[in-house]
Amino acid sequence: MRLLYLLNVSNAGRLNADSGFTFADLLAPALVDAGVEVAVASPIPAGDERVHFTRTAPPTTKYRARFNPGMGAMVRLFRHHRPEVVVANQIEAAPAIRAALLEAGVDARIAGYCHYLPFSFTDTGKLELDPAMDDGGLGRSVLLAFAAGLAACDRVLVHSSTAASWTSAAAARTGVELLGEKLHVVPAPRDVRLVRDPADITPPAGQATGIYNHRLYAHYGTPRFTRLARRLVAEAPVRLTVMDLFGARSPERVRLDPSPEQHLGELAAVDGVAIASDRGDRIRYRNLLAEAHFGIAPFRPGCPWSMSVIDCQAMGLPVIGPRTGWLAEHIDPELLFDTDDQAVRIADRLATDPEFYRLHAKRAHASTADLAPAAVATRYLEAIK
Repeated sequence: MRLLYLLNVSNAGRLNADSGFTFADLLAPALVDAGVEVAVASPIPAGDERVHFTRTAPPTTKYRARFNPGMGAMVRLFRHHRPEVVVANQIEAAPAIRAALLEAGVDARIAGYCHYLPFSFTDTGKLELDPAMDDGGLGRSVLLAFAAGLAACDRVLVHSSTAASWTSAAAARTGVELLGEKLHVVPAPRDVRLVRDPADITPPAGQATGIYNHRLYAHYGTPRFTRLARRLVAEAPVRLTVMDLFGARSPERVRLDPSPEQHLGELAAVDGVAIASDRGDRIRYRNLLAEAHFGIAPFRPGCPWSMSVIDCQAMGLPVIGPRTGWLAEHIDPELLFDTDDQAVRIADRLATDPEFYRLHAKRAHASTADLAPAAVATRYLEAIK
């Protein structure tokens, strides 16, 4: 099989914060190991030296990635590689990919991976647009472009059962049917560099360090986390490490959404909260995780999946989180909370009850056991065949 992976890299300066890149970087070599001829078209190489690489121009904004995928360049790319399968990392680009394949005279299946859902659903079934995709009122257009992308794909892959349910519901509301073998759940692989045996972990001795390793956008629920952070360090034997995943962002990105800088300043002013950066170094990131005792999930409404949660769990760190979206599907029920009071009690118990801590360190690690890249590659190939 000749597979061409169209990879949109949105955070070239901070690849650790780009889950789509990490996915491709881990998956591509595993696909090669399975006998697939893999080429990645991307602004940055992904995978090992066996993966063919074609450099592409990065989109200058998240909206260009969705509305201006560059058909001319894709036609040339398809004529050169003549793939049998094209992986659309940006679902909204799938109609343009289909048209470019027709123009290039290449007969290939399109497999779209829904790395990011531009919507979520409330507990009552109400569809809500993602604020991150709604600048200038563009959210509805992004949703319709997403639905058009689903229609143009031969296969649609999502991270979780929660994401599958939401994607199917959103598609149905826009007149798109995901029937038969079209929709598949294929979780993202865990990073092999971030795996630790929980037997090697020492429970906290009455004082625990929690780590929050998520983007600090307002739409990720950072105001809610900030409120909880103040209570955790004041009411439980807990200190927190908050990761600055972006560092110095470009003026254009800050102008579009200044919330990460604002929240970073608020958190840095809280006694008991330390700001840390991995500076794009995966080994330093591992060390920061290893120095912590538990992770805290994001408060993003309707979270469909989180690479950072998996990173913590693969390292044997229990993760506490709000009872919402994929978090409620994936995290152990004993570590889920509905209120800040419950969150404080759970963190306190992790810090002071060694047996409770050991149990959940083992459960966290075990929850990622099926996410080894080779296992994910097998599921991936079964889905796109």
